[in-house]
Amino acid sequence: MNANPATPLLDTVSTPDDLRKLKPSQLRQLADELRSEMISAVGQTGGHLGSGLGVVELTVAIHYVFDTPVDRLIWDVGHQAYPHKILTGRRDRIRTLRQGGGLSGFTKRSESEYDPFGTAHSSTSISAALGFAIGSKIKREPGRGIAVIGDGAMSAGMAYEAMNNAREAGNRLIVILNDNDMSIAPPVGGLSAYLARLVSSGRFLGLRELARKFARRLPRPLHQAAKKTDEFARGMAMGGTLFEELGFYYVGPIDGHDLEALVPVLENVRDAGEGPILVHVVTQKGKGYAPAENAADKYHGVQKFDVITGEQAKAPAGPPSYTGVFAKALVAEAERDPAICAITAAMPTGTGLDKFAQMFPERSFDVGIAEQHAVTFAAGLAAQGMRPFCAIYSTFLQRAFDQVVHDVAIQNLPVRFAIDRAGLVGADGATHAGSFDITYLATLPNLVVMAAADEAELVHMVHTAAKYDAGPIAFRYPRGNGVGVDMPKTPQLLEIGKGRIVREGTKVALLSLGTRLGEALKAADHLEAKGLSTTVADLRFAKPLDTDLIRKLMLSHEVVVTIEEGAIGGLGAHVLTMASDEGLTDAGLKIRTMRLPDIFQDQDKPEAQYDEAGLNAPQIVDTVLKALRHNSAGVSEARA
Repeated sequence: MNANPATPLLDTVSTPDDLRKLKPSQLRQLADELRSEMISAVGQTGGHLGSGLGVVELTVAIHYVFDTPVDRLIWDVGHQAYPHKILTGRRDRIRTLRQGGGLSGFTKRSESEYDPFGTAHSSTSISAALGFAIGSKIKREPGRGIAVIGDGAMSAGMAYEAMNNAREAGNRLIVILNDNDMSIAPPVGGLSAYLARLVSSGRFLGLRELARKFARRLPRPLHQAAKKTDEFARGMAMGGTLFEELGFYYVGPIDGHDLEALVPVLENVRDAGEGPILVHVVTQKGKGYAPAENAADKYHGVQKFDVITGEQAKAPAGPPSYTGVFAKALVAEAERDPAICAITAAMPTGTGLDKFAQMFPERSFDVGIAEQHAVTFAAGLAAQGMRPFCAIYSTFLQRAFDQVVHDVAIQNLPVRFAIDRAGLVGADGATHAGSFDITYLATLPNLVVMAAADEAELVHMVHTAAKYDAGPIAFRYPRGNGVGVDMPKTPQLLEIGKGRIVREGTKVALLSLGTRLGEALKAADHLEAKGLSTTVADLRFAKPLDTDLIRKLMLSHEVVVTIEEGAIGGLGAHVLTMASDEGLTDAGLKIRTMRLPDIFQDQDKPEAQYDEAGLNAPQIVDTVLKALRHNSAGVSEARA
């Protein structure tokens, strides 16, 4: 059991108002205690660690200098906001992070006035901060928009779209570029701090060319004497050019862990009449915790861990993860087919494509946080005769919907979409749930949409997608581990638009799509025990539907229930439309559709989320029994 650290100074700080009562000389101790508290909390809950450790000093400095929450502070993505939560009245709940009923792992408007804008997807902060800045300007109210955005998130076009539109905000908009990619030269000690203070001062903000000249004329011996100063000086002269072309005053780079440098620079920026201003801060992910600093991923996302050793709790041994099964299957396909290539948008580990990249580096592409580009790039590859697999989480593919429609579907190009994190995802909550992909893909002409019921089915679907050249094809699969079925030695080529009967019955038909199949089979056992003979079908395809199988089941059963891990408008809607078009409900057939509820569900364990959603075996049984008790003919929905 990890003991909570001693934090005497942090114990006196509940909100930023308390923080601002401290002397500048006390901020170092506060930051150290804040870091210890965060390590202790995440050790008990798991979550995002490295990114938060990297912004401890920056978090302290921002809240110390600016008038939050009047000044609207927006953390891009939000996974680095744990220190922010501790300083903004939520320390007493910090050990409930990412748990049912607990604090969100991201910023959330309903959680605190210090979270003015919810984030979890990348690269939205500058647009939102600009909205706050312009809104307060029009209303003649005090308040700035402050966006803290990482160098990775700056790879997304949306960040530049926002900056290109930001000039009118003037000094009400401040963008802090949190740069933890050490490919950009780190700043060096006192000289860099002095220059950043100098360039952020009111005197120099109006004299940018003089600042450039000053940087260019740093004496050569000084360049050689201080490591990396020469790259830093060139950064001073040229690094800010892009931002200045977009209308920003550029300040930095500055050491994001040096409070004595950070605070005066931010005070200068706060008091400047000019703007908008971009402050370039260089930080180290995982800072101050040796196991994180030494790890390749800087402990970006962790399980519960031992604070002393850094050793993470290991999940119990079990079936392979769906992500791992996909990656292994894709590697096997690529070994047979040199036209297969793979694309990810900054998620090589999360999608499993890091394994593919090790085997086929020349056919693997990580395009950064750029889902729109990823899809159109895949479309171009397909048009050139390649067989691209675009592996993107369901929630992130939403960001590229127009490209799926315009660049892929309309042109009927054979792009393969591997959609990970389908359905509910547990601790990441509503922002990362894969709730909508069946609906938004199956509505498109030319799309084939599959959902794997288990890990063996996923292998078959990867193979089927690899062989399908007639147009775009998608297959979805959940987060987490498979169910433990035997894995096929040879993948099976599935017939497009054909499902399978898993269990034969006569009275009730359960039409399952995806990994609710296990719950459907449990429900069938319960129904059989009540004397209700039940058929269970794994439809495999949301589009095209297996109309022959569905028609046959509708004509031979009293109740038909569709079950899917997706929002309204998906499988159930397509089955109802087919039944309506063919008049299959006219004779009194009872159809019920079971799907995710029309709400955004908060984080919890996945099994608890599916219970809340009403998609576990007991709710399936209840839906069937209620349908049979009803005398009204025709179609009704399982949920109002």
